[in-house]
Amino acid sequence: MPDAVKKCETRHFINGEFVPSSDGGTFEVRSPYNHETVAHVSEATTTDINTAVSAAKAAFPAWSILSPASRGAHLSKLSSLIEAAHEPLSHLDASCMGRPISSYFDAAACASEFSQLAAEGWLAQGRSSLHTPGMLNLVLKQPVGVVGAIIPWNAPVIMFGMKVAPALAAGCTVVLKSSEKAPLSSLWLAGLAREAGLPPGVLNVLSGHGRPGGEALASHMDVRCLSFTGSTATGRRVQELGAKSNLKRVVLELGGKSPSLIFPDADLAKAAVETQFSMSLISGQVCIANSRIYVHESVAKEFQAAFAKAFQEKKRGDPLDPTTDQGPQADDIQYNRVKAYLEAGKAGKGKLELGGNVVKMEGGNGFFIEPTVFTNTPEDAKTMKEEIFGPVVHINTFKTEQEAIEKANDTEYGLYASVYTEDLSRAVRVSKALEAGSIGVNCTSPVRGSDMPFGGWKGSGQGREGFAGYSLENFLETKSVMIKNIGMAKDGKDGKDDDSYDIPEGEFCVYGTVFTVPEHADKVEAVYKETTRLAQAEEGVVYYCLARDTDDPSKFHFFERYKSKQAFQQHNDQDIIQKFVNSGWMKDVKAVFVKPITP
Repeated sequence: MPDAVKKCETRHFINGEFVPSSDGGTFEVRSPYNHETVAHVSEATTTDINTAVSAAKAAFPAWSILSPASRGAHLSKLSSLIEAAHEPLSHLDASCMGRPISSYFDAAACASEFSQLAAEGWLAQGRSSLHTPGMLNLVLKQPVGVVGAIIPWNAPVIMFGMKVAPALAAGCTVVLKSSEKAPLSSLWLAGLAREAGLPPGVLNVLSGHGRPGGEALASHMDVRCLSFTGSTATGRRVQELGAKSNLKRVVLELGGKSPSLIFPDADLAKAAVETQFSMSLISGQVCIANSRIYVHESVAKEFQAAFAKAFQEKKRGDPLDPTTDQGPQADDIQYNRVKAYLEAGKAGKGKLELGGNVVKMEGGNGFFIEPTVFTNTPEDAKTMKEEIFGPVVHINTFKTEQEAIEKANDTEYGLYASVYTEDLSRAVRVSKALEAGSIGVNCTSPVRGSDMPFGGWKGSGQGREGFAGYSLENFLETKSVMIKNIGMAKDGKDGKDDDSYDIPEGEFCVYGTVFTVPEHADKVEAVYKETTRLAQAEEGVVYYCLARDTDDPSKFHFFERYKSKQAFQQHNDQDIIQKFVNSGWMKDVKAVFVKPITP
């Protein structure tokens, strides 16, 4: 057993400390490769979830008022610690769920999340507006509060970064529940968070099953946002619990049945290698894997041959062996699920071209599935409609572009799709037509743009994650603040505008009221802008201001302020009024008066 497994904490991380479950309960984690016990890990109870949420709630006020730079310093330090922990993290995930260390980039990806989000806290900015006359309006962006995060087992370290980093950067505190299939790497990351100096309660990490831990978190009344990545079925349950409790915001990144379209002008060798890698990564246990491939009938045989050659050239074995390409399925549940789909595929009307069997390694252990290819499978077949989550791909053909689009979109999923063609016009046209959150052109999953939003259409989720503020926005509330009487006379005791105005000592002001009919409102403001421009050249004038009355839209107020009494006396205050009257736009003026006000 790797040293990381021996050294890793197995207890919950709550309020800055590792603690056992409230009832002392644990669950067993077994290796999917040799079926040996990896660890006994604390099982989260409802009481444990409540304790963690209470700790996060208590930590929120102090954490949320820190500057983005102060929060970012913690995230930046954590990023460095994660990057340095590549080896133990890879060994923990290999031991728990069979992720081969040979292709493990998860620690680097997680570190990148924290590094980037360390600086993105500054993007949590609102807006200001002066478009409502007489008012200064503000839009504020503020952290939502306690965030719940539930992450999957297939890429727990990456998902940890995608959930925790933006939530902390936004000023929220977090309670994260990892999957019972791969809990150890999240607990290792919790230890690194403590080493990075995160204050107690800011981040809490618990392990366990969806029931009771996940359900308690999803339905907790003090959790204001829940970010979940997992199956569509579980996502529906999470959404339901969130709605029934406190209508918390729910961000969902769910399953996929991603199509890849191969047109006859594509680089077939490149397309074959990249699409098979999409299906090989983590033994096909990836939501964005291109499990449906549609090839133009004129190049289908050539593509299928190249795909099959690359797909079957995998070395199966111990995921801790750096020469292993294909690890086992994550556990017996996933293994039996994929086996059932293999039998359904073989019993259907499609043709089995490659694989289709389980693999018995030396000693009879390991949940291994052969890389499997079915061709010409009916579009309504069970294996074409449902997410298999294993190294099983369907390759069908098409005649026309429209047929390819219709087949690709004939699914309740919409997470990722890809197009291989040298025709740029076709690439843009097809990308626009495909119903998916991310489209790869001459590339396929897991390729993503770092600063692009990631998320699904239809049954593949709601909300978006990504750098450049996309993830950050999930954890921010929007607040409108309206400040009245900015640049206007103050309200009198009767609630109407009086003739008083705060003037700094030594300055003078002219105050006037112009009456006009409502349809000339825009014209009045246009004249005001022009007169203001002309007045800028007049020595001693501080500024002009014109504002519509908030109670009577047919009334406007204006002010002229001067730097000195001499400048006030030299200025012909009737000039601006005459400009208004003579404009022709102000022919409906009923009365004009100008009254000087002195301090």
